Amino acid sequence: MRPRSLFAALLLSACPLLRGEDWPEFRGPTGQGTSTAIGLPTEWSATKNVAWKVPVPGAGWSSPAISGGRIFLTTGVPNASGGVSLRALALDVASGRALWETEVFSATEASVKPVHSKNSPASPTAIVEGDRVYLHFGHHGTACLDRAGKILWRNHSLRYDPLHGNGGSPALAGDRLVFNSDGTKDPFVVALEKATGEVAWKVPRGITVKSYFSFCTPLVIRVNGRTQIITPGSGAVWALDPKDGREIWRVRYGEGYSVVPRPVFAHGLLFIATGFNRADLLAIRPDGAGDVTDTHVAWRTTKGAPLTPSVVVAGDELYGVADSGIATCWDAKTGTVHWQERIEGNYSASPIVAEGKIFFLSEDGVGTVVKAARTFEKIATNTLEERALASYAVADGALFIRTAGHLYRMERQ
Repeated sequence: MRPRSLFAALLLSACPLLRGEDWPEFRGPTGQGTSTAIGLPTEWSATKNVAWKVPVPGAGWSSPAISGGRIFLTTGVPNASGGVSLRALALDVASGRALWETEVFSATEASVKPVHSKNSPASPTAIVEGDRVYLHFGHHGTACLDRAGKILWRNHSLRYDPLHGNGGSPALAGDRLVFNSDGTKDPFVVALEKATGEVAWKVPRGITVKSYFSFCTPLVIRVNGRTQIITPGSGAVWALDPKDGREIWRVRYGEGYSVVPRPVFAHGLLFIATGFNRADLLAIRPDGAGDVTDTHVAWRTTKGAPLTPSVVVAGDELYGVADSGIATCWDAKTGTVHWQERIEGNYSASPIVAEGKIFFLSEDGVGTVVKAARTFEKIATNTLEERALASYAVADGALFIRTAGHLYRMERQ
């Protein structure tokens, strides 16, 4: 091989390293909406910068989970008798080609209840680790599949009464799969043995509030060499020990309920939104013990705090968007507002950050890209004209967007 040809081959073989990591769970490899990808498109439409677009059967607002060249989605497919079949799908990242479809819980097993207009039968996002794909359908049950779609185990023993359906995704903490079960009463947090699906521990929230239901995804962090499961619910956020579920610390926030945003951890602070009817955004130092409400809240604010979308950190700044479309940039360490601007639409999906840019996605499928900076600078506004409540995923140098009827792969053409 000629030297020039050899150089070209080596350059091409190195390109995948520059295209960004996989996106194996809700909000990516860190669970916090940050991507190392470069060259993502900042402009797109239903026809512009579309590498492929494929229909997705049924209804679901789970975000894409992407690992090893495969995309994993969940969906609920209705049947003629009014039930819903809860399924997992795998697609090829490069082409969008369907690889397999597995029914995880049949329509006779799924306990159909009314859901909120912004919810679905399959809203929790899958989580992928190695050759295993973990799926959670809230009160319907939880399962583990292999990458070929074979069911390895199922657990549908943890029944509870949800309100508005299910929403929170699971998290992995060592050999445990952890999720919140915040229904209309007796809310609890549970850890399953990820190898078998057996219950490792189950702990009650242990708090009295007017409304118990919430839809939050836990976040696993390390503080001073100790692993903590950060699990917001109605009325408070808890840090639990993954070994046995024992409480490490808690911060109370009154009657906040229907808590959705996933926590974010940066600069030694946890950023927590406290839910309806009016959200506060709290910055908490997670190094305490017991009830640290009065001692470990570094700062708090109400203006601009999101009810549904999670926040994201880029550098020393914290970015978020309120459900009504008010985007805010705060100083992450102090809570000082650098800018606050209205962007088009209403919001449920969580923003991401990549290559110094913040990507927002409205419920009407409008993608707004702004510069990650202390002064507001809009880069682009992009319209798909399809409903979109699922959050972005990033992999293989591309942006993946799930709408009400399709999955798009967006990349620079």
